[in-house]
Amino acid sequence: MGPHVQVDVEMSFRVTKPGPAAFVIALAGGAGQEEFAYPAPPRQVAFEHGTRAQVVDLPPGDHVVRYRAERTLDPPDAEPVGLDDVIRYTRPSRYCPSDRMGGLALSRFGGLPDARAQVEAIVRHVGEHLSYVVGSGSPTDDAVDTYLAGEGVCRDYAHVCISLCRVLDIPARFAAVYAPGLSPMDFHAVFEAAIDGRWYVFDATGLAPRQSLCRIATGRDAADTAFLSTLGCELDFLGNTVLATAGPSLPEDDGSRLIALA
Repeated sequence: MGPHVQVDVEMSFRVTKPGPAAFVIALAGGAGQEEFAYPAPPRQVAFEHGTRAQVVDLPPGDHVVRYRAERTLDPPDAEPVGLDDVIRYTRPSRYCPSDRMGGLALSRFGGLPDARAQVEAIVRHVGEHLSYVVGSGSPTDDAVDTYLAGEGVCRDYAHVCISLCRVLDIPARFAAVYAPGLSPMDFHAVFEAAIDGRWYVFDATGLAPRQSLCRIATGRDAADTAFLSTLGCELDFLGNTVLATAGPSLPEDDGSRLIALA
């Protein structure tokens, strides 16, 4: 049996124009125990890979959304890679313009013997090339912007890794997660790559053990996994707090093993 994970999230915002918004903050596929607190009854929408959105009609004023969940993580079986995955997750996407990173990927990683060696080399290279700087970059930066800047946050690391994998025809996808052990604590982003026909999780930031990561949402890049999307309302986001813990202790992760994302 794996670690027992507890998640607590609180988000504050001021609605200036009423209307619906979608929150993607729940653990993918459900949890052993979970509680939601929204300013109005939510409507749940299910997406692929267990991603769940709660659509809420927001009235004007200041509001707080809360989510609490607990889950015991049994080591999951690695999900098989379907032919639809191969097609979808080798194409360029909004934040992963792999069609603009061919020279770098092929020159540095193209000669390695197999997909696992290539992905592991990509993770090492991105971890060494980029500096993790809280608050760096822009929401519009793609993988090329990040690589040239030489710094970013977790989503940027994931975008660069995904782009380089896709150049090499290795399917790669973006995953938003809760990450016990992360400091500073927040929502976290990692990526999954196809190795021998199965999906495995990688994290070039190395900021949290992969065994205790909990999936929230999965997609081509961050555009598919936003934790809040306005659908006609207007609001000012005032901040959020995220706390994810794992007990009885955090697992150790030296980065050498293939690990599937829960």
